[in-house]
Amino acid sequence: MPQPDGALMQIAYIVKDMDKALNHWTKTLRVGPFFVLDNLEVENPLYRGAPSEAKFTIALGFNGAMCVELIQQHDEAPSVYREVMEKRGEGFHHWGVWHENFDEEVARYEAKGYAQAFSGRVVIGGRFAYMDTLADLGGMVELIEINPTVRELFGNLEAAAKDWDGADPIRRP
Repeated sequence: MPQPDGALMQIAYIVKDMDKALNHWTKTLRVGPFFVLDNLEVENPLYRGAPSEAKFTIALGFNGAMCVELIQQHDEAPSVYREVMEKRGEGFHHWGVWHENFDEEVARYEAKGYAQAFSGRVVIGGRFAYMDTLADLGGMVELIEINPTVRELFGNLEAAAKDWDGADPIRRP
């Protein structure tokens, strides 16, 4: 069962080589199966307030109730992923927290002085906003708008991991 509204439900890492990272996470840490979304399309992507053209792939997998997201950018376009990769290299990037009151949460973070670093809408209808909490938390916070479709998607991914026996570790829908 997906975590409740307001829960820290995801940890995300930026990687240079998606296949190598998937192998590590599935075999070493037993996270999976991973569902890979090649060249993820984002509606109205904004990076630091300007339209974004970055091309990237994500992979989502669960271990228990925690979602692990792996992200690989395919180009040199300015992005939240590129800026962290250039500063620190591969590794931790952000935590994902989902909220039914998305606009209120974005406003709450902004009132604390955290700027929106990247925002948009995924094709299943949920909005997201990466809040730049790097200086205070060592990573960004991704606010994820939860709706029935988003909840069902993450619920299905979590269910796939529940009794996963290690077979078919990387899936591309």
